[in-house]
Amino acid sequence: MSDVATASTEIRSTSSRTRGWELVKTRDFGFLFAGQTISQIGDSLTKVALLWFVYDLTGSALKMTMVGLLQTLPPLLLGPLIGVYLDRVRKKPVMIGVDLLRTLMVLLIPVLYAMGALTLDRLYVLVFATAIFSTVFGPALTSAVPLIVPKDRLIAANALLQTTTNMGLLVGPALSGLGIALIGAQNVLFIDAATFFLSALCLFPIRVRETLVHAHGARKRLTEGIAGDLLVGFRFVFVEQKTVMLLMLTATLYSVGVSAFIFLLPVFAKDVLGVGPIQLGWLWSALGVGMLLASLVLTSISKGDVPWRLRFMSGALAIGGIAVAALGFLEAPVAAGALLAVIGGSTAMFTPLVWTMLQELTPTHLLGRVFTSFATGGMASSMAGMAGFGWAADTIGPAASLGGISVILLMTAATTWLFSFYKSHARGFAVATAGSFPS
Repeated sequence: MSDVATASTEIRSTSSRTRGWELVKTRDFGFLFAGQTISQIGDSLTKVALLWFVYDLTGSALKMTMVGLLQTLPPLLLGPLIGVYLDRVRKKPVMIGVDLLRTLMVLLIPVLYAMGALTLDRLYVLVFATAIFSTVFGPALTSAVPLIVPKDRLIAANALLQTTTNMGLLVGPALSGLGIALIGAQNVLFIDAATFFLSALCLFPIRVRETLVHAHGARKRLTEGIAGDLLVGFRFVFVEQKTVMLLMLTATLYSVGVSAFIFLLPVFAKDVLGVGPIQLGWLWSALGVGMLLASLVLTSISKGDVPWRLRFMSGALAIGGIAVAALGFLEAPVAAGALLAVIGGSTAMFTPLVWTMLQELTPTHLLGRVFTSFATGGMASSMAGMAGFGWAADTIGPAASLGGISVILLMTAATTWLFSFYKSHARGFAVATAGSFPS
């Protein structure tokens, strides 16, 4: 029996009894989860160590912020094009190749530095290349999940993958700070490179239910049919699938509010609560703990139709919006920490459920284009949210800006609830229409 057939048999035999964390005990998802945990810690290590390294090297805050800009540009500039090529190839080799390339790019930074050959231009090129590869990995991963786990475990799988991001945010910065103090930022980057290599090794044993039929465009030449494939993807998202288009709308609103809130958290901590960097670290940890707990709660959810999931998301976002508004009236760090845990938990309910609905609604050969379209829209709306609410915080104050973010989250909750109402009534109308005709 082939590996793919064996994987399918194992999935069918474990589907009915696998619940929550038990999914990590399966061979394929277990290796994927382990690799992503290591990789997400590596990502967080890289972000902190790289920013510190550049600032230490140049002494310029502006040159340091260039790193963030270079990491932001690839999803905006290349996202849709990357989606076209992802739908032409198998996802497992792509993810392995990306992790190995990220290993090389990160490794070159301390190596060139030790050789005295690391110029600022070369550093920027390496950062930009690493960001391009990371832009490829995310959609490849979310496209591969429905080819690895059974459909009724998609919510749990996506929630568990979100916990790897949460664990990376909780563990990575602390380890990076300790490493910078003990061995220097350039040497921490060696550890970062090793995490990406270990992630690649974890991907090798995974069996993915993917054939050349799923990647039917793989035989096309490199530049053949790009415009047509892009058009097919955009038509699916914005014309053919109303549910996907409405999910895009709610995800855009969500990204505006959440990214702005995270961006403003240090401003709120300093100007409203009057706390220092140590207390800010605790507040950020409270946000991460709330997100992690919410992700774990989601692993126990295996059922629920689209309207139910939308109502669930709407309620969670409404709670988060109210909690953000309440922050503007607080002056006690302990109470703010409790509210931040609530906000983290409420916002963490959104992404795994949206990913699951996209994976269920999208044909396999379009998954890459759909997820890169969402990534591009999310990145653009995140930048708009950070810029707009950053300006508002400077102009009318952080408390008022928090109120605006609260309004955005409540608008997202209302949009999601209206979406669920539309889906429920559309389904009821379809059933009633079908029942009015003889079979």
